[in-house]
Amino acid sequence: MILKKAFWAVTLLFFISSGIQSQNIKALVGGTMIDGFGGPPLRNSVIIIENDRIKEIGQVGTLAIPSGAEVISTEGMSVLPGLWDMHVHLMLNGHSNYTHWDSTYIDIFESVIMPSSAHQLLMAGVTSARELGAPLEASINVRDRINKGEIPGPTVYVSGPFIQKKPYPRTEEFRWGVNGVQDARNKVKILVDAGVDVIKLIDQDEMTFEEAKAVVDEAHKYGKPVVGHSHRPDEIRVGLKIGIDCFEHTGLSSAPEYPADILEMIKERTAKMNMGPLFWTPTVEGLYNYEYMRNNPEKLDDPSWHLDLPDSIIRDIRASLRYPGRMPYFQLTPVRKPTLEKKINQLKDAGVVLMIGTDSGIPMKFHSQSTWNELDVWVNEFGFDPMLTIKAATYWPSVAMRVDQDYGTISEGKYADIIAVRGDVLRYISLLQNVDMVIKHGKRVK
Repeated sequence: MILKKAFWAVTLLFFISSGIQSQNIKALVGGTMIDGFGGPPLRNSVIIIENDRIKEIGQVGTLAIPSGAEVISTEGMSVLPGLWDMHVHLMLNGHSNYTHWDSTYIDIFESVIMPSSAHQLLMAGVTSARELGAPLEASINVRDRINKGEIPGPTVYVSGPFIQKKPYPRTEEFRWGVNGVQDARNKVKILVDAGVDVIKLIDQDEMTFEEAKAVVDEAHKYGKPVVGHSHRPDEIRVGLKIGIDCFEHTGLSSAPEYPADILEMIKERTAKMNMGPLFWTPTVEGLYNYEYMRNNPEKLDDPSWHLDLPDSIIRDIRASLRYPGRMPYFQLTPVRKPTLEKKINQLKDAGVVLMIGTDSGIPMKFHSQSTWNELDVWVNEFGFDPMLTIKAATYWPSVAMRVDQDYGTISEGKYADIIAVRGDVLRYISLLQNVDMVIKHGKRVK
């Protein structure tokens, strides 16, 4: 009798375990799959997800669907890796006055603002993001809470505070100044010990060369990539000499093109195969689309950016955007806009690897909208190939952040970060403004 009871107990446990396992298997069936590597799409695709990772990839009729799997039809849809946005500011959410925003809301950046921004990104199909500039403790805590599943958001890679020669007034919580070589090394070490994923360096042309080089050398000693601004010619020159891994923005204000000596330096750097790619995040859409937004502000009323924000903050943001044409932030933009296409093509022709990033959170730029707008400008305004543009938002960011073994493409063994939109995204990239399905680490969140 005892043996019989034990047998049935083990049998019951087996069936319960099998049932739990089958519930953790999903099959995405029927869609056109874009894997992120840049090759031809896979029609009538089948993607088997087990727990949080991709187990198998095939086609309808050739890859069997496991018994008990949850079948999700992707017929008529484009299926692609979750998007990356390589330049976001979670502590910002479109408000036009930085001074007011920082002084009013810094105490709730961690508890309200940054979590709401992260959630908005995820709902927009962004499953990975690089956060470049926020208070250190808030950055680490929000990232870790997302990773633990306590709050919704993309997998976030954080820099914590900017490192620069001297912080701007009243920004010391998220901008750290450097005074001497040892101080530069110490500041990087504090960030590394706190657990940041990347170091952000700006105004490197205002530092001594030794200070700027110490920032990069110390970061590289601990295996941390360094991103740097490219607003001024000497920022780029110094950045290339000290070994910055990735530049941010197209920069140079209204200058029509990059100087010849800088292009030669870039070409020399990209030719050094042993150093890996030179990455660049041009962040053009905020500038390119400003005049359209100013003249057609209906998008500012889109409630998608309200997600998780209190009504009082929504009213504050909305009031700050009442006169889009009066914002000092954008007054030079109409002069800068005509230079963007030439500069981004100069970079591409010089051999840099361009990546999708948006500066999301700057005035009038909401986390629910910015990323797809960047892809749209690349494809429909600059004429970039849609497949390679998607690769710049999926594969290349995972390489830049050194996590391509787990992220960036739809591949066996990688985390199941997958989005789907109804229609042909390679013909209509703007379909990404309304992502129908978002799966992060195997869990459907939209």
